Amino acid sequence: MSVRVFIVGAGPGDPDLITVKGLRCLRQADVVLYDRLSPPELLAEAPRHAELIDVGKEPGRQRRSQAEINDLLLARALAGLIVVRLKGGDPFVFGRGGEECQVLAAAGIPFEVVPGVSSAIAVPAYAGIPVTQRGITTGFTVITGHSLDEGSVDWDIVPRAGTLVLLMGVRHLAEITRELIERGRDPHTPAAVIQDGATPAQVVVEGSLADIAGRAWQIKPPAITVIGEVVKLRQEIAWFRSEGQYEPAAR
Repeated sequence: MSVRVFIVGAGPGDPDLITVKGLRCLRQADVVLYDRLSPPELLAEAPRHAELIDVGKEPGRQRRSQAEINDLLLARALAGLIVVRLKGGDPFVFGRGGEECQVLAAAGIPFEVVPGVSSAIAVPAYAGIPVTQRGITTGFTVITGHSLDEGSVDWDIVPRAGTLVLLMGVRHLAEITRELIERGRDPHTPAAVIQDGATPAQVVVEGSLADIAGRAWQIKPPAITVIGEVVKLRQEIAWFRSEGQYEPAAR
């Protein structure tokens, strides 16, 4: 049985960041199930006959449950159609791609995973912030701040040094920064919040761990927070020009 489902990472924001293989899969799809954070321009790459199904989720509101998405994947694949599950960023970085693969595997449906450029790396890059830099930090940690009430983050094992990249944490930013400071992070550590990263609407707000939540109070999802000394490099290497009122960085 040939592959019928492709779990494809679309990359973040800039539609040109999709991989060559991801684009090839999209151009042969009969059905595309796409997320809210998938670059909308990519949908035009699907064949004219393709069925486009919006399965995106938003904070506080869901169009379809994960169970419904799983059912759609199974139904369309069992009907003999080529299905592309298009996800923003990378499918396996807080994208629930692994869960969807488990469902397909249990049903005996052949699938392939096409990795994507993760927003955890690309969005800081578009803001002029490398997540690692020789002489500054040799590592970075990616966490989600989406559901702190569910105990999704063990703060005791989050590193107190190095770059910290926080996905989906805007609503909980004040709580997160407080937790980090209480567990030993220097409150003067540089921090930046990037809204609509890698798009013309990109907005970047800079500050410190102690005050970034207050400075970024107007920021709305989707946004990524970067905490670490690498944020200072933005003053030298910010390269992407957007329409955001805080961009480019003041020299």
